[in-house]
Formats: sequence, C-alpha cells, structure tokens
Amino acid sequence: MPAMPIKVLVISNYRETASVRPEAELFIGLKKAGLDIEIMTYGDAWYVEKFRAAGIKVIDFHPQKKLDKAEIRRIRETLVHGGHHILHLFNSKAIINGIQAAKGLPVKVVLYRGYAGNIHWYDPTAYFKYLHPRVDKITCIAEAIEDYLKGQLFFKKEKAVTIHKGHDLSWYQNIKPLDLSGFNIPENAFVATCVANARPMKGIPYLIQSSYYLPPELPIYYILVGKNLNVGKAAILVKNSPHKDKIYFTEYRNDALHIVAASDVFVLSSIYGEATTKAVIEAMSLGKTPVITDIPGNRGLVVNEQCGLVVPPRNPKGIADAILKLYHHRDLCKKYGVEARKHIMEHFNIRNTVEKTRQLYEQMVSKKI
Repeated sequence: MPAMPIKVLVISNYRETASVRPEAELFIGLKKAGLDIEIMTYGDAWYVEKFRAAGIKVIDFHPQKKLDKAEIRRIRETLVHGGHHILHLFNSKAIINGIQAAKGLPVKVVLYRGYAGNIHWYDPTAYFKYLHPRVDKITCIAEAIEDYLKGQLFFKKEKAVTIHKGHDLSWYQNIKPLDLSGFNIPENAFVATCVANARPMKGIPYLIQSSYYLPPELPIYYILVGKNLNVGKAAILVKNSPHKDKIYFTEYRNDALHIVAASDVFVLSSIYGEATTKAVIEAMSLGKTPVITDIPGNRGLVVNEQCGLVVPPRNPKGIADAILKLYHHRDLCKKYGVEARKHIMEHFNIRNTVEKTRQLYEQMVSKKI
C-alpha cells in the first residue's frame, strides 16, 4: 500500500444522469472512503457539480475519436503529472485511447464491462480493448460476463472480476405512482410494465405474445415504455392480440419510474445478452414484483418464488402463467414486492460496490499482477 491515498483517474461520460447514477455514486463513495479521485468527463455533464461538491477534481475532457494521437497525449500527460495508481475506463473511446496513453507507465489499467458477448479471441479489434495485454483488471457487473470473458482470455483469467453495480433505496423514495387514467386504464386493473430499449435481446415479441394466453375477460394491462418498441413484428403481434386494446406503448419518458411505481409487476422478457438489468433493479427498489427470464446475466438478481418469478426465455406462455399467478394471488404479489426491495438492499447496494472496488484497488496497488 502506498503511504499516500490511492489516486484514481476515471474516464467516462456522465451526461446521462439516470443511467450513470450508480457508477457516478460509486466514485463519490470512494472519495468519502479516503481515495483520491479525479474524473475526466464532459464539463457540462449533470454530475460535474455533484463531483466537485464531494471534493472530486473534474477534468473537462472526454475522447471524441478512437486512437486519436492528440487525445492519447492529453490523457498521458494527465497520468504522468498526476502520478495516478489506477486508470479506470468505462466506454469504448476511453478504453482504446486510455490503454495507449498508459503504455510504459506504472499505472494499473482497469476496464468496465456491462454486457455479456461481442468479445472474441479471434477478433483483432478485441486486442485494442479487453484483450489488450496492458489491461490489468476488468470489472464485470455480473458473473455471466466474468465467465464469458474468462473464455476469451488465454492467460491471466483472473483479470475478470465481478462487482455488481450498486443502488441505494433512498434514490427512489420520492418516486410517486403516476395516475394511469391517462392511458385509459381503469382503477381495478392489474398492470404489467416493461421499460426497455428497442433491441432484439429484449424479447419484446415474446412479451406481447404472452397476452395471447391471458383470458380476455381479465383486466390485465401492459405498458411498454421505450423508443420504437411498437414496430415490425411487435406491431403485428399487438394487432393480432386478443388483448390489443389493453397493450399501451409510450416512447422514452423522463417519468418512466413513476409508471413503474403505479404498476403491479415489472416484466423483463430478454432472451440473451443482458447483465444485471438496471430497469429491474429500479423496479425492485420501488417494491414492484419482477417477472424475468432465466438468462445468465440476470441470474441471482431475482430469487424465484422468493422475491419474484423467473421463467424460461422465449416462452410467452411462461410469462403469461407468471402474470396470472400474481393476478390471482395479490397478497403473494405484494409479498414478493417487499422481498424484492429487501433483496436489492442486501445484495445490490452501493455500499457493497464501493467496498469491493476499494478492496480491488488496494490489492492491485499493493502487489504486482
């Protein structure tokens, strides 16, 4: 361990307030824990003010191009003059330029990975990022990502480590349920919500198909929040659904969490590629019962029949059966919601993330890797 506090240079984009909150709060927590944190990011990012209020030095810079000589030089100069022990990189441009900037310097290079897949040992471009020999550690937000990376790393498989992205229940205490009458949803309705990006991995068609297995007389409604979700196959499936008048789509909304708070269950129908999905954590933090598919990246996020229900992927009937079970057993649904919130508090909280990251840094600085 060095006599001085561990000094960390972080390069990331903190413009997206909601999506980067767990990451940003991690470094505020590390600063409070006694580490010397400096952050390179866009100077107009919302979190800049909070960083500075916490005593974190903010450098108004973020790479714009990959393998840009001037940008690499800018990062390297910061490292040379700053004497940093750790360089933590969070996105593609930061990773590629940061690795080059660290060449020949004693700083330890740490990369972040939040997705399982798309890294292959036979892909030459992978050696500019995650498979580059200059990389010392890769922090993964789920065990499935760690396992995947270990399958691509020829040597030093211990480079990949899992540190879950932590949350704080206090972040959600002021989220009030939205009045759903604007969606023409009656007060006695049972509402299943999904908040997602329009990506094939999200399995939205399977979620819509699950409505085919619901008795038409039941007041079960779906609200899907996200840009371009009601297109292509999804739009056709909605048109043919016996519940088509009970399926509502809305584009991206700043008040998406308020919709979730007004719902009974949150459904994640993903079929691959996910890793500890933030939208599910948010719903669980709000005390909403999750119904998720059994894909590797989210295993452990929901304990089946304890704090939610886990169903097979690509199985619309399985989703429907889970929703029906919760519809017919409202007390159970409420119980799962309470346990879901407790599960996040105990296993996915920001305090654990701060402590595990601090321990990782200390181990890296105190010994050769």
